[in-house]
Amino acid sequence: MRAALLLLAPALLIASFTVARPEPLPAPTLPPSFDGASAVATDTELARDYPSRVPGTAAADGAARWYAGKLAVYGLRALEDTWEEEIPGVGRARLRNLVTVVPGTTDYAIVVVAHRDNTGASPGANDNASGTAALIELARGYATSGTVTERPEPEHTLVLLSSDGGAYGGLGAERFASTSPLRSKVLAVVSLDGLAGNAPPRLELAGFEPRSPAPALVRTASVRIAEQTVTEPSRPGWLAQLVDLGVPFGYGEQGPFLARGISAVRIATAPDGRADTGDVPEILNAGGFARLGRAAESLLSSLDAGIALSGGTASYVYLGDRAIRGWAIELVLLASLPPFLIGAIDLFTRSRRRGLALRGAWLSLRTRLGMWLWAGGVVWLGALIGVFPRDGTVTPPPDSPVVSRWPVAGLLVLAVVLAAGWWPARRRLAPRGHVTPEDELAGYAVSLLALGAIAIATAAVNPHALLFLVPSLYAWLWLPQVHARSGWARDALYGIGLIGPVLALVSIAEQLGLGLDAPLYVTGLITAGFVPWAAVLALLAWAAVASQLGALAAGRYVPRHSDR
Repeated sequence: MRAALLLLAPALLIASFTVARPEPLPAPTLPPSFDGASAVATDTELARDYPSRVPGTAAADGAARWYAGKLAVYGLRALEDTWEEEIPGVGRARLRNLVTVVPGTTDYAIVVVAHRDNTGASPGANDNASGTAALIELARGYATSGTVTERPEPEHTLVLLSSDGGAYGGLGAERFASTSPLRSKVLAVVSLDGLAGNAPPRLELAGFEPRSPAPALVRTASVRIAEQTVTEPSRPGWLAQLVDLGVPFGYGEQGPFLARGISAVRIATAPDGRADTGDVPEILNAGGFARLGRAAESLLSSLDAGIALSGGTASYVYLGDRAIRGWAIELVLLASLPPFLIGAIDLFTRSRRRGLALRGAWLSLRTRLGMWLWAGGVVWLGALIGVFPRDGTVTPPPDSPVVSRWPVAGLLVLAVVLAAGWWPARRRLAPRGHVTPEDELAGYAVSLLALGAIAIATAAVNPHALLFLVPSLYAWLWLPQVHARSGWARDALYGIGLIGPVLALVSIAEQLGLGLDAPLYVTGLITAGFVPWAAVLALLAWAAVASQLGALAAGRYVPRHSDR
């Protein structure tokens, strides 16, 4: 196994050669004309006149008419796209996207999107009346009447999208990305989401698939923002980016576009956590709003002039001003499998050669797998009866009722059903009598071989997800070596093996401010279909192996010698 670890060396060497420093697109020749005072006034007007813009309400319809009227002053038409959708906590609602198209010399398009709605918890002056006001101010530069007499002709078609349902996970962006006749021509998307907050600006890059925006787009956005704010915007750390590629849930309006291979970034200062009840006009950072507005205008001009360099998506991990290609990271993760597989297969074949009772270990593991499959079935039953969400089109917001308000009665029923399957399995696996060292070694051999099969299946579904398995592969491979030593060594190795799933849970909780609701949110992602069913089965099988190795490490393992 140690010799096989040498396979990692060429993979790491190849990955190091893929590290590149992407160059930003050229800066615009003209300075931005974004009027910060006008944008603040527009923001305040929307938040004051329509403080609650929950989709499907009369106030939301009024806000849509208000936005269309603002653009009409500049001679621009907002085309309306309406549809109905079931929104958790709201019910069946009619949503409205307003699409303004500024023709260019080519049909290829750049989209600037800002959601118009809010949850009603506050006037949403920053999240996202500020994005809507910035969209109106950007539209002023392409006016055909009013204050601007000569309309500039962009190189590419510009699409200004005032979306609905953005506060509920990006429903309007999903609608545009999936149904708009313009979607096949879109080369890049910039989402404006809360530009007037007091927090530092940041870029969000995650989507519904293991894809990232093009490095030229990310780098250009960072440089244009830095030119106005002195410092570059923050991004998720490299570890958070790896987690997002392994569990691509992509909260925000950039997510639906990235899922369809369209390069997209989201510029924000508003938190992705629960709705801020103090989001009122008085807290707006007027200076920061003006700076980010100018940065957005400059970014749009740079993209319009050099969009050929920024189209398309692939997986990347960004480190400062450098980027590592995702396929190189996948190669390193895949190269980490053969050493473990060699060790696990060697242990299994030696156990067979010594005539160890492997059947009892297989039966014990099968019982544990059945118990975890039963748990998965209970969760699926919960989705059928409405306890958990089903068939989601976008990831739910952290303060969605599917996360924060769970039906207590339904959860109690599911707990009873879960216990009905767990109790018989527990009785069959309860320690009784003497277990020999040979039986324990057989338990390790079978468990580690099964863990290798799970790793191969995971690599077939999403190689990036191996990030969550690698700690368990190499920590648990050492468990048979330290089994006869002190209990703390076994406990430490077993705990290290659990780091992968815990890392994913903590990363998602930190990004969205979920706290202890993180397990419930992830359960909702699974039942809504954002985690592939093959990955769910691999997770349940991993849990069965983890429980068997945990029983071995704790001295509570017992083999089953028959099906009775």
